[in-house]
Amino acid sequence: MKATLFLLIAVTLNAQSGNEKLGDLLQDRALFEAVSRMKTDERIAMYQALAVAKPEDAHYQMQMAATYLQKMRETMDPDYLNRASKLVDAALSSDRNNYEALRLKSAIELERHDFPEVERHSRRLTEIAPDDPWNWGTLGDALMELGKYSDAADAYQTMVRLRPDMSSYNRAAYYRFVAGDPKGAVEIMKRAIESGSRSPENIAWCLVDLGNMELKIGHASEAEQAFQAALKLFPGYHPANAGLGRVYAQQGKTAQAIEHFRQAEDVVPLPEYAASLEDLYEAAGKPEEARQQAARLAVIEKMDQAAGFPANRNLAMAYADRGRNLDRALAMLREEMKSRRDVYEHDALAWVLYKSKRYDEAKQAGAKALELGTPEPAFYYHAGMIAKAAGDKDAAGKYLARALELNPEFHPRQAAEARAALKELSK
Repeated sequence: MKATLFLLIAVTLNAQSGNEKLGDLLQDRALFEAVSRMKTDERIAMYQALAVAKPEDAHYQMQMAATYLQKMRETMDPDYLNRASKLVDAALSSDRNNYEALRLKSAIELERHDFPEVERHSRRLTEIAPDDPWNWGTLGDALMELGKYSDAADAYQTMVRLRPDMSSYNRAAYYRFVAGDPKGAVEIMKRAIESGSRSPENIAWCLVDLGNMELKIGHASEAEQAFQAALKLFPGYHPANAGLGRVYAQQGKTAQAIEHFRQAEDVVPLPEYAASLEDLYEAAGKPEEARQQAARLAVIEKMDQAAGFPANRNLAMAYADRGRNLDRALAMLREEMKSRRDVYEHDALAWVLYKSKRYDEAKQAGAKALELGTPEPAFYYHAGMIAKAAGDKDAAGKYLARALELNPEFHPRQAAEARAALKELSK
């Protein structure tokens, strides 16, 4: 396909004359369909060729930037984000009103977690182009991360109305889950998957989201099916392997869980993968391998800092779960809360404060995490342990019971701790 496509490009370029525009190239439907079936690396190469052939046309630079963002999604390699940013910045320095570049700027800042800037930028774009669903999507994403849930719901509703497709349904499903409606969230996420996409990774992303939702509410079989489907569609997809790792860990299939988390970590060294492997190796009686994963967390922190990401919520949670580096974990969360204030951030803060024995502050942060009734077993486990430490036995029992009601095996170690705490409270 790649050779055929570049032949078509060459023929078209050679045939052009006078007033013909290179931009007409992708208007050909057959060629457009060929592009849509290309792998991400092939699209990058194609747009590089087009950009060289027509350097004065910023459109191909922006298409290349968008494809870099897709590659970053697939690999989590920040270099692709930096490449996209350089192209967008260059386009805007030449024309500050370049709309393609302005749209991509929102996506880049989302990846950098500058959510206040994304909110400001996206609000401006909704005024410039109120009928473009992209802008309502990035606005809703920023508002979700900032904890402005009512405004986020409005933005997502507008996006769905303008274009009911995978992108808008996926966001609506996430909102419904966070807002405490897991059944509705699962139904809408299935609709997102049914809507389809030309990008296999985009569909796999939604399948992983579906699997995560199902697993959190105790539907392990359904979750496993979703993760397996994602891997079949996009082989080696690290979030899907991690999802299967969580399924098997909850089922006590330690060796299988380790294998899938190792496959995920081989692709992207995320802190949650290292933390899970540390737990699993300890459970398997392999202390040396567990120590290696503990050391990897420190390496990940250094990598994040070098890449310009000084705060990492998942890393802070990994430290808190193990009672390590609590001052550093708290500092990371305090820094991140300058631009991210959703229920997940408040839950992480509550857990770090609890581990630091700052129970009153932990209780306040935990209450904010529970405001929407988000069906996250970990939220209720954390709230229960905090209430227990604060001497509120009634609240502790209620929260711990809710965690186990959502998923009796929500975590190999913490679920057992929740049951032990409930037994202790009943004495």
